[in-house]
Amino acid sequence: MPLDGVKQPEIITLSDDFRLRKYDGKFEIFLPGYRDPVVYQNSEGIFDDEKKPNLAYVRGMCNFLDSVGELYYIEARENGEFVPIGDVTVKQENPPIAIWRGEYRGRGLGTLVMRAVIERMRALGYDRIFGSTVYKWNVASQKLHEKLGFRRVGETERDYIYELEL
Repeated sequence: MPLDGVKQPEIITLSDDFRLRKYDGKFEIFLPGYRDPVVYQNSEGIFDDEKKPNLAYVRGMCNFLDSVGELYYIEARENGEFVPIGDVTVKQENPPIAIWRGEYRGRGLGTLVMRAVIERMRALGYDRIFGSTVYKWNVASQKLHEKLGFRRVGETERDYIYELEL
């Protein structure tokens, strides 16, 4: 996060099998995940296959997220090694999370990751998360936000907007 004097942790341990690892500039790793329709529809709001994210899109997204927050790979232990399976950015406004691989969705990983985001925000001295935007068709993300105590504070034609007092 671009805060003077604040060092981003290299690793945030979530459990024995999951962790967050500081983004190291290798944006190419994101591309297969963002080419998955579940990700580009629920995370990016893109439904036209012709417009699904390409390498330039992913590079720009990573550059932006890394400049406004603490960008992390979500990693899972597979065969004794940690491998990237998603991403999350710790930031006060609309912290994004994406789980790239289907076999890890619907298993509580999003909740585990968002709890870590909340704890990191508290450790950084923030008192709330705001503008957390969830597409109306992304019911899983709505449930995640509501389970963690986020309040729905607004709505647009396509989105629900949540905030959480820390």
